[in-house]
Amino acid sequence: KMAAYTLPEGFSDFDMVAFGSALLVGGLAGFFLNATSILAFVSVKQMRTPSNFLVFNLAVADIMLNTSGLIAAYASLSYRHWPWGQDGCSNHAFFGMTAVLTSISFLAVIAWDRYHQYVTNQKLFWSTAWTFSIIIWGMAIFWAYVPLTGWGVYDFEPMRTCCTLDYTKGDRDYITYMGALTVFYLILPAYIMKSNYDAIHAYFKKVHKFRWNTSVPLRVLFLCWGPYEIMCIYACFENAKLVSPKLRMLLPVVAKMNPIFNALLYSFGNEFYRGGVWQFLTGQKFTEPVVVKLKGR
Repeated sequence: KMAAYTLPEGFSDFDMVAFGSALLVGGLAGFFLNATSILAFVSVKQMRTPSNFLVFNLAVADIMLNTSGLIAAYASLSYRHWPWGQDGCSNHAFFGMTAVLTSISFLAVIAWDRYHQYVTNQKLFWSTAWTFSIIIWGMAIFWAYVPLTGWGVYDFEPMRTCCTLDYTKGDRDYITYMGALTVFYLILPAYIMKSNYDAIHAYFKKVHKFRWNTSVPLRVLFLCWGPYEIMCIYACFENAKLVSPKLRMLLPVVAKMNPIFNALLYSFGNEFYRGGVWQFLTGQKFTEPVVVKLKGR
């Protein structure tokens, strides 16, 4: 069944297996971690707080991205091509884009919420958590749907076993769409994360107790998504096809590892969440961590 298909330009059979395996391993690891955090939230009653609900939503978005990666891995390893046609490609890209935009939005809202958890001691209300969640999912679905209407276009990635925004066109539609995404889904969330984590860092300094490293969340986001984002912006000014297909394929594969780091940071590394994950896995009861308050607060 493979003989009828030529390998995509710039890829050997070995490359297809290598990239497919990377997507498979990354997808399975992320899927397992995020599934654990989702199941913990659903099954451990104590965990169901509005703040943890934001982390739960992040895990749902990330497990969608893991699923998208696993579909690409299956196509790469089993077929060496995309077997579900152009409509399948568009649906796959829409699904993946919704997951990515939702995930990045929740990173920003979690940063804002953490600022209130640690610095102002204001509890998040369920109504606020639900409002944020509905707006974030709704906006992500809207922005992911836009390319299906012709503003920006979904097409195959260089390996032709998964689909994403087509950055090779570089036309006005692409540039305006990419510009909007960069502002709303990179610059704005990064700004929210930086300002809130800086404020938390200053607070930790004041109470002389650093509970966790406040610079990690933004670093992880930039490490995973930065290189891919740079290429997408580069494609606004230059022909992206001049970049080697292997490098163009490597960047989204790296980006798809983001859900693994998110799960480790926000579920397993979050003092308000990991106790519930531990209770879910072992059955041992967890106690709520106490946040040190400044005198006069």
